[in-house]
Amino acid sequence: MTAYEARNGTTPVLLTHDTSEGIRSLTLNRPHRKNALDTVLWSALHDALVAVGEDRSVRALVLTGAGGAFCSGADLSSARPDTHPLHRMRTLTDVALLLHELPVPTIAKVTGVAVGAGWNLALGCDLVVASPGARFSQIFARRGLSLDLGGSWLLPRHVGLQQAKRLALLAETIDAEEAHALGLVTWVVPEEEIDGYVEELAVRLAQGPAIALAQSKALLNEGMGHTLREALSAEARAQAVNFATADAPEAYAAFAEKRAPVFTGTWAVPASAVAPVTKSPEEARDA
Repeated sequence: MTAYEARNGTTPVLLTHDTSEGIRSLTLNRPHRKNALDTVLWSALHDALVAVGEDRSVRALVLTGAGGAFCSGADLSSARPDTHPLHRMRTLTDVALLLHELPVPTIAKVTGVAVGAGWNLALGCDLVVASPGARFSQIFARRGLSLDLGGSWLLPRHVGLQQAKRLALLAETIDAEEAHALGLVTWVVPEEEIDGYVEELAVRLAQGPAIALAQSKALLNEGMGHTLREALSAEARAQAVNFATADAPEAYAAFAEKRAPVFTGTWAVPASAVAPVTKSPEEARDA
């Protein structure tokens, strides 16, 4: 177990991480505040997500909270830097985009509360596993605020415009079963089983074809704004990349040999097939 230290050296550590079998687990660690995100924790989370995106050994991410809660949102009681709110919001924007665009599958493990930015942090993950005692709220209206951390984009895509307005305008608290029924939670798992369930799920994802999964994730994320023609073109380009890895032939071989495939995501185009560049673009044009 290692930890991201706050940039100013503040202790205790506010975000811990652990990596095993290609799975990076990030744990928000402010249990006394139900893991509310203050400026230091926002910064640590930003840096941790950058690190995940740059580490090719990471093939799945689990995001959770310590002390029986996921995240109670932004910590409005913490001291605020003397900067314009738009500048402060850029940190949240960067975190939301980093999480959304990570090339690895992401899982939110939710116990206890996930409210405000905390709920949208969970919704920014690809899959959400919640315990029956989890509670969710787009609490912003109760604080005199509007949606942030991507909530205005995420909610209608999950539940449709009318239900999104209900959740945002009334700021109701809903339980895990209702969140599941609305499509905001992927699975509801008993509290005593959730750790093992998420671990097994993360292993399955980490053992999958990393390049293909990354492209499927991007295709689905981007497809919401595409026409069918654009989506088909994007799929064709993605498959061309997949066929250039060792994973597709390995999948066919494993099927024929009646065994589980071992995906590596390695580039499979022979070096001899890639012509070396011996001329400058100008020389090649004039040849």
